[in-house]
Amino acid sequence: MKQLAKTKVTVRLRKAEDRKEWYVYIESYPVQVSGKKAPQRIREYLNRSVTTVEWDKKRTARTDAEGIKSYKPRRSDNGIIICSSESDREIMLYADAVRNIRQKEYDKTDLYSDAENLWAEQKEKAKEDFIKYIAAVAAKRHAQSSKSIKITWERTKEFLKSYSAGNLMFSQIDSRMAEDFKLFLLSAPRGGGKKGILSRNTAGTYFSIFKAALKQAFIDGYLTVDLSSKIKGIPDEDSRREYLTIEELNGLAETPCEKDVLKRAALFSALTGLRHSDIQKLRWKEISMEDGIAKLHFTQKKTKGVEYMPVSEQALNLCGEPRLPGQFVFEDLPDPSWISRPLKKWVESAGIKKNITFHCFRHTFATLQLSSGTDIYTVSKMLGHTNVKTTEIYAKVIDEKKNRASQAIQLESLKK
Repeated sequence: MKQLAKTKVTVRLRKAEDRKEWYVYIESYPVQVSGKKAPQRIREYLNRSVTTVEWDKKRTARTDAEGIKSYKPRRSDNGIIICSSESDREIMLYADAVRNIRQKEYDKTDLYSDAENLWAEQKEKAKEDFIKYIAAVAAKRHAQSSKSIKITWERTKEFLKSYSAGNLMFSQIDSRMAEDFKLFLLSAPRGGGKKGILSRNTAGTYFSIFKAALKQAFIDGYLTVDLSSKIKGIPDEDSRREYLTIEELNGLAETPCEKDVLKRAALFSALTGLRHSDIQKLRWKEISMEDGIAKLHFTQKKTKGVEYMPVSEQALNLCGEPRLPGQFVFEDLPDPSWISRPLKKWVESAGIKKNITFHCFRHTFATLQLSSGTDIYTVSKMLGHTNVKTTEIYAKVIDEKKNRASQAIQLESLKK
């Protein structure tokens, strides 16, 4: 915040050289003068003089070369110089009235100057590009975040570019623009050559990042209104989490796959709930045996959370023979983009008609755990979720299974 100049205006006296008389003037300090770097002291003489000033012998003004002291004038509780004659007292009242006028003028000047500077600064910020600002915020906030988070911010930036045809100044951002961008996302095409439009949940993710950037822009002074608190996000819709039944999972375990490391990693995911990214970077040094139980100690790639997880004997067997501590457990596991074809072929060979991706094995772990009676908080922790609400989507799948199960037993005599 800019500090005001706080110019102070004071009534002062100046001794006439040849007689016992004092000229009355107004002194203002500090005053910023155009063309001067240092603050100035401004004196304004009132064409008035006094002769009956009362001096304060306890307050020395100065001592000259001959040792003669001069004193400061006595002042009333209101700061007015005290004189003994009626005419001089009137002059001092007049001088104080002028001082008061000048003080108000300087106070207003300080306030207006401050407001003008803020307005000029805001005007310059309004000309800056919001899209470039988002890129800067993402680079600063997510320098150490996962690749998927960085990509999501980048995608949000690209959608804003498409919406605004290249650039978007802060001056163009208001509630109406935010609502228009929301509608744009809800009908925006999917990326990567995929057909169709963004899912509602994906559009909601991009819009939430847009809102986060607006919030930061308000904090940084680029926006004078906190738009992020005024606009509503895109509500999530329940998405279907495809998963495998225990019978289908057993069927896959018995079916050969052209990439053995893919099969072992997929089944390992179904038995542990780990993401592809965490399985791909898992090293032997992160697996230890404690009291006969295998345990993983690793940092989640997506959330950066440090995880401690016991794993079953079957999951450990899928890892193969132990190797050097720094080696990958599932060496040569392909990236997600290279998995789709061999995974689809393997799933079809097992007679499974569902659209199964590698991430579905994580869904399978969560669904089967809840189906077997494991409480949702334990499952949430095993999945590494930071919020149990994220895990609740799997509980809804279990509820659907219960609803269907409740209709499984039908008595012929009661059918209508």
